[in-house]
Amino acid sequence: MNSELLLQELHQRVDELISPETPEAHERWAQFLELHPADIAQLLSMVSKEQCQQLFLRLPITLRIEVFGESSTSMKLFALSFLNDQDKAGILNNTPIDELTDLFDELSDDELKRYLTLLSTQDRQQVLSLMKFDPESAGGIMNTEVLTLLQDFTVEKCIHILQRLQPRRDLHQQIYVTDQENKLVGHIQLEDLVLKSPKDRLSSFLRENELVLFANEDREEVAKKMIHYGLMTAPVITSNERFLGVISSDTLVDVIEQEASEDVYRISAMTPIKYPYFETPFFRIFYERSYILIILLLAQSLSSMILKQYEATLCGFLIYFITMLISTGGNSSSQTSALVIQGMAAGEITPGNVMRFLRRELRMAFMIAGVLSVFSFLRVYLTYGEFMGSIAVSVSLFFIVLLSVMLGAGIPILLKRLNIDPAYAAGPFLATLMDIFGLLIYCQISKLILH
Repeated sequence: MNSELLLQELHQRVDELISPETPEAHERWAQFLELHPADIAQLLSMVSKEQCQQLFLRLPITLRIEVFGESSTSMKLFALSFLNDQDKAGILNNTPIDELTDLFDELSDDELKRYLTLLSTQDRQQVLSLMKFDPESAGGIMNTEVLTLLQDFTVEKCIHILQRLQPRRDLHQQIYVTDQENKLVGHIQLEDLVLKSPKDRLSSFLRENELVLFANEDREEVAKKMIHYGLMTAPVITSNERFLGVISSDTLVDVIEQEASEDVYRISAMTPIKYPYFETPFFRIFYERSYILIILLLAQSLSSMILKQYEATLCGFLIYFITMLISTGGNSSSQTSALVIQGMAAGEITPGNVMRFLRRELRMAFMIAGVLSVFSFLRVYLTYGEFMGSIAVSVSLFFIVLLSVMLGAGIPILLKRLNIDPAYAAGPFLATLMDIFGLLIYCQISKLILH
């Protein structure tokens, strides 16, 4: 059966999973255990907290650890709240250090102290060292559970070490090499150990690192650099070149997903929500959505004041084109801001070529404004036969579109310079701004032409 359909069926019969008293219920429990841990974690997030607790405690220990790893942060914290110390220690000591660090960032000081005592000494030291870094930095997201080799090692010795330690293959296709002082000197590929002579030393065939990241670099910049160079892993070092850890492909995907999710929220003029939708309190979402809409509503009241002041100017058929003009301005600014935000996110628009981009957009603004103004003139004149009125509408539209394109291009760049996410420039904020400016331009130009 399709896993999605099975999940829906199990969700509807969750009581049978909790207390399997019939052969059919036992069969459903067996199906439940055969699901991928990510699917089980999804089902646990769909049921009530009481049902989630009962199901989680019934899971075999090994599966419980895997499901814990696939769960959201809020679900992990909930699971830890009802487990005994022995079960907590078992799960925490089998969780990757970078994931533990992310989890512990959500704890209070008292909870953090209690959970740290459940970790092994080595894990505790690694967690504390990672927690010194900003969670949004390379140091905060790197994986420290990675094997490095010394440049003086022979191929034969390296193979013995790998066979004995059995490190994660996905992290060690590319193995980083250090000197005696733990300074990064290069890397080798896993296949190099097969192709080279057993007595060859690593220093004789070291490869240069295409990208080296510093621990204090922002995670978004880290992701951009790794994508630019087409890398699935990248080393992280201190300012004095000492090796700290690795940004893995899994982490890269997580960062890209989180940054994209945050941009979607900001484009909608919302503060990014940390937890999944159904795990976020209702009134928290209500607050995040309503307060900004109230601000925008009050800002839009300026439009009413402008209309009142120019009431005599917009009498007759001119009033029918208000929505056409301001919506065209909003559409133009949103279109342009989407281009520039995507361009900056992809690394296509940089401080080095930003003036070139703005000059190009200025030419684009004139061309688009010219074409739209011609069509708007024809639209108004053929409908009402008013030549001067048609001129007023088309000239207004020209300047509205010209301004909207330049604001759509310039505001995200300005916000980037101020270290504010450019995504805030898109969506409701820019649309509201263009509604006000667009109406003001229309009223002023109509007054100049018709009076």
